[in-house]
Amino acid sequence: MNIYYYVHTGHRIGLDRFRRACTIIRLLKDMDITLLCSDFRIANEARHFGVDKAVGIDVIRNIPQIAKHGDKLIFDSEEANPIMLDDMRKFFSTFIRVSDDKNDKKEQGEFLISPYLSGEGICNAVAIDDKYFQDKEKTIKLSYFFGDDDYEKDLEKNLAFVEDLNPDLLLGFYYFLDYEDSLKGKFNKHHEFEEYDDVIQKSEILITSSPQAVLESLASGAKPIYIQREDYASDFQELFKKMNIPIIENYEKCQLLTTLKSLETREYYNVQHNSDKLRDFIKENLNL
Repeated sequence: MNIYYYVHTGHRIGLDRFRRACTIIRLLKDMDITLLCSDFRIANEARHFGVDKAVGIDVIRNIPQIAKHGDKLIFDSEEANPIMLDDMRKFFSTFIRVSDDKNDKKEQGEFLISPYLSGEGICNAVAIDDKYFQDKEKTIKLSYFFGDDDYEKDLEKNLAFVEDLNPDLLLGFYYFLDYEDSLKGKFNKHHEFEEYDDVIQKSEILITSSPQAVLESLASGAKPIYIQREDYASDFQELFKKMNIPIIENYEKCQLLTTLKSLETREYYNVQHNSDKLRDFIKENLNL
């Protein structure tokens, strides 16, 4: 009986779910888990994120070509319709689903991980690696991490949003494609994607459209500002509002400037260090 973790990820939809999946798999390091990715390139690079076993499967319907009836699955995706989800609950002996939807509900035959819901068979938690809770000196005043996907070159189109603020630019993973060099020249200082952890932990203020980066920045004791992209779901907005994390929409420069001025007096919510809770919940249910 094998354990799999399926994640919907890729350079056209972002790597937030992938980064979260790697965080959870690292938490479960004593368990033999194979990561299934909807992007072959990401699967090939998973070892650099602490995941030893990863397979690219292209589309969600290929999961049964890898897994067998009675195997166990952690599932992080919004691709599946209700019929497909019901089929998976019956196919796998244990089915643990990760959800960001505040209007979601736990169905029979599954366990749920959610930042919004609680109750029997539900773990109310967000996945943040322990390393982000370590004290690190804040040597970067302001950094900007747009994300790991930008096929429409929205960062470049909206460069005026941040360019006069002189932030450090954190490059995404497999991100800027053919205009990476051009962007580097427009920022006084940039950091390659391999420096992601270091930049997140050492930034005093982080401007980003990555929900996972927001949570990791907050855990690091920084003051993140979330940019809600039009092509991203707004699932995290309610959670971030509860954490008193400022949210900027439509690249509103005036709103960003006002927010930056108010950060000194803004009281951020202390995100819970719940790795043990999340790990115990998953291990307990995988071992049923």
